[in-house]
Amino acid sequence: MKDTSGAQVLGRTSWKRLGLVMVPTVIAAGALSVMMANGAIAASFAVSGQQFKLTASSLTGSGFVQYGTVDHHADGSQFPAAVSAFASADITNLCQSVVTSIPVIGDVTLTIKAGGGKTPVHADNLTIDMSQLNAGEADFTNINIGQDASTLSGSATGAKGTPGLFGQQAEKATLTGVQQVAYSTNAGSFQLHDMSLSMSMGNNPCF
Repeated sequence: MKDTSGAQVLGRTSWKRLGLVMVPTVIAAGALSVMMANGAIAASFAVSGQQFKLTASSLTGSGFVQYGTVDHHADGSQFPAAVSAFASADITNLCQSVVTSIPVIGDVTLTIKAGGGKTPVHADNLTIDMSQLNAGEADFTNINIGQDASTLSGSATGAKGTPGLFGQQAEKATLTGVQQVAYSTNAGSFQLHDMSLSMSMGNNPCF
């Protein structure tokens, strides 16, 4: 965001005011469930169709970019998604869940928790495709809104969109009270501290 002289303006941005224009995506432990469902992590894998939910007390990331894309299922069908990426990110009190309906047994929920102690979850080269994000507050440093998606830089490797389409980037982003619904996540490295994984009967998502 720039003032009338063209200088960058630093400050706090209210998530409620920003609404759907800013959809800075939070990350993360989605990488584990995606690995289990698809057998590998790759930037171009076919999305399973199952969405997972994630909550976090806070996310602080550098090299943030966001733009739109089109993902695909294994049968070739396509659907739109919002892509958010970070060069690096730290997350506290991470909870991620995915619910699967199994014939005869019923719903089963896989839940992963991490970063609840002194050391947060850390990810590098993080990219996530999502459909929804809620945050109590989102603050950005040196943000450009409306930048051509093909010119985005300084984020995860390869994180840029199609020429002529809407994009945005910021030097730093801090989100608190995060709730996210996502299709997929991939990361160059993903470090989960104080991690726990549990399976439970029923529909018991993180939110």
